[in-house]
Amino acid sequence: MSTATPPFRRSVRDWIVDLSMFLLALAYAVLADVDVPGYPASAGFPGWWEATERLLVFAACASLWWRRRRPVQLAAALVLLSAVSELAAGAMLISLFSLALHRSPRVSLSVFGLSIAAAGVRSLLAPDVPHAPALVAFLLSVALQGAVIGWGLTVHHRRELFESLRDRALHAETEAQLRAEHAQHQVREAMAREIHDVLGHRLSLLSVHAGALEYRPDASPEEVARSAKVIRESAHQALQDLREVIGVLRAPVGELPQPTMADLQQLVEEADEVGARVEFASDHPGQVPERAARTAYRIVQEGLTNVRKHAPGADTRVLVRGAPGEGLTVEVRNGPPPVPPRPPANGIGAGQGLVGLSERVSLLSGRLEHGPAAGGGWCLSAWLPWPS
Repeated sequence: MSTATPPFRRSVRDWIVDLSMFLLALAYAVLADVDVPGYPASAGFPGWWEATERLLVFAACASLWWRRRRPVQLAAALVLLSAVSELAAGAMLISLFSLALHRSPRVSLSVFGLSIAAAGVRSLLAPDVPHAPALVAFLLSVALQGAVIGWGLTVHHRRELFESLRDRALHAETEAQLRAEHAQHQVREAMAREIHDVLGHRLSLLSVHAGALEYRPDASPEEVARSAKVIRESAHQALQDLREVIGVLRAPVGELPQPTMADLQQLVEEADEVGARVEFASDHPGQVPERAARTAYRIVQEGLTNVRKHAPGADTRVLVRGAPGEGLTVEVRNGPPPVPPRPPANGIGAGQGLVGLSERVSLLSGRLEHGPAAGGGWCLSAWLPWPS
């Protein structure tokens, strides 16, 4: 795998800024090269040095085009050049600013220390100027370089702050989106459980009696009429439940009508009406907590629905007992069916009711168990917490 650094691409703005910096450094060198009356033009260097110095300074100005890619090396080289050539001071200051802008403060301050040493060397090599001692020139040079470094570090820290704020904003936006998606997922799961519990019970009645009519074409007119009545009533109630579900989905806020413990008796009576033999026993003094009561109703509803599907006509016992501090026990136990049940037409939705019950019970920190019972039947039981 290649680890080569991708080529640096300059934007139009970068080209304009680079050209401006080159011209600014070159203009400073030209102005510094002008002879000023009363100011010695040479520090005792040989004659060939002036031409060499001008070439080096021009190269230094041109090297500013690479100050973003090699800021440390460029700044160090220009600092050393400025120790022997005052003409390179402009390019050196620009490189110091770029260094502070693109590198860490530790690196910038290290090169700043090198520039202080270079300023000291330049002060020693510079010719004496009337009314301008070398110490004053040294201090002014250090102050100017320090101001440039400080300016670059300020801009550097502001950029880092903006980047940090932007990253935090993006992170917060991502978290908010994930929370919203999670909330939507929970709402969809809760709505799916409610729809399954509300409509599954009614539709199972339709399926059982419609299947009985198909399975017994020789049924008496009374049996056909009784089954047709149950189908009609179940279909009517299913439509009512469906309207309630749709009404909640359309409304801006609201919940589906929730059952209570008082509705268990009606649930058992409906099961008796369709030919099931259900024994109901309830022993729970006091008011059962709302969430526990609702979950207990759903457990009994799912248990009776499964009995009609998989063991029609089987003797079934529903037990609900408990007390504050002990918890609420819900049990639906059925024996073997009188005749083997017909296999279902398809497996769509098979087992989803028990999955939904497991989620409901786990939300209450309860326990759910289901499996074969002694004698060939099936048992669905749950324990729900009931605080004192």
